Amino acid sequence: MAAAAKFKPLEGFEHRDAGEMSARAAEFLALMKKRRTIREFSGRPVPRDVIENAILTAGSAPSGANKQPWHFAVITDPEVKARLREAAEAEEREFYAGRASEQWLKDLEPFGTDANKPFLETAPYLIAVFRESYGIDAATGEHTNNYYVHESAGIAAGFLIAALHNAGLATLTHTPSPMGFLNEVCGRPKNERPIMLVVAGYPADHVEVPDIDKKPLSAISSWI
Repeated sequence: MAAAAKFKPLEGFEHRDAGEMSARAAEFLALMKKRRTIREFSGRPVPRDVIENAILTAGSAPSGANKQPWHFAVITDPEVKARLREAAEAEEREFYAGRASEQWLKDLEPFGTDANKPFLETAPYLIAVFRESYGIDAATGEHTNNYYVHESAGIAAGFLIAALHNAGLATLTHTPSPMGFLNEVCGRPKNERPIMLVVAGYPADHVEVPDIDKKPLSAISSWI
């Protein structure tokens, strides 16, 4: 028989007037519009607590049945970074040499990307985001169900990127395909699957970004 649900009063929710809500929404929009993906990072150290708090923010994301089906493997060791870069670039060379379609490569042209990924060694932090396909009971070793795993892990990754940007760091979402090598490099079990590598740090001096725009509200929303 399932245990009875337990509830407690909602704490911390702040009711704001319409003016303050509009102002805060506009301020957050302005902050997030400054977020840009970069590919040239400084090796300047970043305080560990900044990364820890960003991961805790990611961990506060909603998830199916509160299963929290994610894991964040933080990589700082230079030797591990070098191994990761070697494995990632091997996959990327195959991607650019034939795995990707002509249209895919054409769509990537404005970004000037190629198989070389020096940022994997330069940036102070690499955060491998894993989704947990199923849980494992610590006492029995039996498999347990997780729900809406892709959606839950995706929301958590979004929280992570926003938290890092809010703290003053630049990021890059790197998704080599396939990226199963991350399980081996990070020592993660087979019930976890990597969904992305978030590169985090300060931008290199004089870094440039592609001259691109985001779609307007009319193109990304409908009001019914």
